[in-house]
Amino acid sequence: MPQDSSTSKVSRWDQHGREHVVRVQRTGVQRTIRCDTCGWRKGAQFLPWLKAEEHLAEAHQATVDPAGARQPSR
Repeated sequence: MPQDSSTSKVSRWDQHGREHVVRVQRTGVQRTIRCDTCGWRKGAQFLPWLKAEEHLAEAHQATVDPAGARQPSR
């Protein structure tokens, strides 16, 4: 049976304007999260995107969501 492999990312910006990215890789039912900034890795079966956000906030003080910074036009 072929393995499904896909990668998504969680991006946050720190107070100095630097972007930090954690990638979530899925292979079948396994998920691995990896930080591009520091190389931190962790297996995460449940809520990998939440764990990625927590790492960015705790390790890099990166809490500004670039998607949330945009305001919808009215």
